[in-house]
Amino acid sequence: MPTGLAPAELIAVLAAVTDDQPRVMTLRGGEALPSGPFETSHRSLQQSLRAWIERQTGHPVGYLEQLYTFADKDRDPRSGELTEEAGRISISYLGLVREQDAAGIGRPAWYSWYSFFPWEDHRDRVPDELVEITDRLGVWAQDDPVRHQRVDYLFGVGDKAWNEELVLQRYELMYEAGLVDAPQFGRPMQGDNRRILATGISRLRAKIKYSPVVFELMPESFTLLQLQRTVEALSGLRLHKPNFRRQIDQQNLIEDTGEMSSGTGGRPARLFRFRTAILEARMLSGARLPLSRS
Repeated sequence: MPTGLAPAELIAVLAAVTDDQPRVMTLRGGEALPSGPFETSHRSLQQSLRAWIERQTGHPVGYLEQLYTFADKDRDPRSGELTEEAGRISISYLGLVREQDAAGIGRPAWYSWYSFFPWEDHRDRVPDELVEITDRLGVWAQDDPVRHQRVDYLFGVGDKAWNEELVLQRYELMYEAGLVDAPQFGRPMQGDNRRILATGISRLRAKIKYSPVVFELMPESFTLLQLQRTVEALSGLRLHKPNFRRQIDQQNLIEDTGEMSSGTGGRPARLFRFRTAILEARMLSGARLPLSRS
């Protein structure tokens, strides 16, 4: 008996950090995330997705983990209504790569994920967009105390602290309030691709606190400052330098290569690499990179 369900689609949030910017692979000039149909000729969903991404983008894919399954990915952000293709099941994945030039058939391009969510970057100051968003959400909340509590909690208003992990919840509240389509609040994407990207950012921001997945984004050797700047780029926060380095030492995740950096224009710094045991384990349970604010 037919089920009425459309074939599953696979979609990927491929993240990299380049020049201290967290970047995401997109297709069609930033309008969409890489995606494709699940092909039964492959042994697994991941294998099918890897093959499709590499055909479309010309970019190799390393680390992948399943993110979430969406059943309404083509929700129209302007109306809140589902489009004709909304019945399609979309299985999303988070991938971590080192950015390379890509020349696939889908016009692949890399964009800072803060171009889609400019209110999420708190490294240097409180973003102007955040101030406008909270003002408009205050108007939306009107006299509803529950709405005001949600705004305060998610956006760090009043005595509430900013929680960098709540990217998806903030986007969903803005969607509910009808703000996500405003041009000053970031680049648009087709269907629900921006929502899927927000889910990926939330997952990665949480994951770097308990698992050393940031290894997947680093070159073979790096300075401690490069490692700190990468974590800051992902979290959107500035970190306390002495605390960061002390906690890195305590975790025993890296080792000195015995070499010094060169060609940076500044004073040479020691180069480090991740310990062999860490690289072999890839995902060492319980190891974490610190997120202590400055």
